[in-house]
Amino acid sequence: MRAVSRSLNIFVEKFLPNAFLFALILTLITVALGMMLGGQSLPDMANHWYGGFWAFLEFSMQMVVVLVTGYALAKAPLVNRLLSHFASIPKTQLAALVMTMVVAAVMGFVSWGLGFVGGTLVAIEIARRVRAADFRLLVAAAYAAVIATQPVSLALTAPLLVNTPGHSLEEQIGLIPVTETLFSPTMISAALFGFIGVLITFMLMAPKVEEVVAFAGSDTGDARASDVTTGQPAPASRALGAEETGNTVTAEKTTVSERINNSRIINYLIVIVGLVGIILYFAAQGFNLELNIINFVFLIVGMALHGSPAKYAKCITDGIPAASGIVLQFPFYAGIIGMMGGAGLIVMIGEWFGSIATEVTFPFFAYVAAMIVNIFVPSAGGQWQVQGPVMLEATGGMDISPATVVNAISVGDMTTNLLQPFFVLPALGLSGLGLKDIWGYCMTAMVVLFLICGTIFLLVPVLGW
Repeated sequence: MRAVSRSLNIFVEKFLPNAFLFALILTLITVALGMMLGGQSLPDMANHWYGGFWAFLEFSMQMVVVLVTGYALAKAPLVNRLLSHFASIPKTQLAALVMTMVVAAVMGFVSWGLGFVGGTLVAIEIARRVRAADFRLLVAAAYAAVIATQPVSLALTAPLLVNTPGHSLEEQIGLIPVTETLFSPTMISAALFGFIGVLITFMLMAPKVEEVVAFAGSDTGDARASDVTTGQPAPASRALGAEETGNTVTAEKTTVSERINNSRIINYLIVIVGLVGIILYFAAQGFNLELNIINFVFLIVGMALHGSPAKYAKCITDGIPAASGIVLQFPFYAGIIGMMGGAGLIVMIGEWFGSIATEVTFPFFAYVAAMIVNIFVPSAGGQWQVQGPVMLEATGGMDISPATVVNAISVGDMTTNLLQPFFVLPALGLSGLGLKDIWGYCMTAMVVLFLICGTIFLLVPVLGW
């Protein structure tokens, strides 16, 4: 496995473009497919592209905020000390790998947003302390661990949507309880065996001592951190791997404005109001962890731990450059989704797989169709809204439950997130690594995850799940 991943890493280092070029190439491929298969003209595709281009503005801002507030939270003195203590436990690369993946998986179970950011921060801190561990391996492992456990994540989009009164398909399929989706035997098996398989895969891929690329801040050598948008080496101020300087705010209060900037009273008054809002939210919504409340909690807790508005603002400013990949690339993926939907390509994929499937093979083909669609539509909620109705209609007179369709599309979407760089951009931004630094590891893990989850969906009809 180590030889396979090393060969794949060498290949992607030579030929894989950086994440932004990946989005551009995918855009051109979608234009070509729309014209060849969808019968669209170039002006039609350009119109679909622009029509979807700005559809992710809200989501883009949410991802930027979760990244920079997560960064600021991790740099708070108390959290930094806790992370350092926690990261000092593993002493070997294997122990570091297992701890990174388990912690990231737990965070991902609570929320994928928390898992992507928190898991990366844990990987960075462990890599800082365990000099024998490969930095690239740990960052990739944290991301893969979150992906592998998504079938049972409390924030998985499609299962939550179909359990929400008033959802777009309620008249057709009713409300589907999470006991038939998130906590069904299918999804629990996919998460459990998927995580174990991916964990073993990363253990086998761990580089030998002489091949380890250490964390940039250790004295064993610099990590090959590269810019997420250009693929060039990241400036020291960009990568968390670099030693940080200037992270404190001068406390000399010589003027009224400086006193106000560093006022703990104003800071904690805002924190109190925020905590009241958080309590009211959970009292009304229960344990409903969506991105807005995660971001709000990160922000309020971060302000509380930094102690003053000036210190918190400085830390947010330091974290902003890491979000550049999200700001630049998310609109392009929104445009791709606009073209896929406008040209009817998603419907074509769903109908084709539905036409060749039998009652026994339908769950597997629905899973594979979702994998393919996700490469072009990396948004679980958006993918379900478009692909869900098509696959439900394709079941025809088959004895296939709507929950099975939801589960197959959700897990298929999750699997190719290890290929599609959309959701890994926060991890790249925080770590300072480039896509080619981790993509070989992720691709190998994706193949293993496909074999495991594909087998499970082939067995679903046989086992009566």
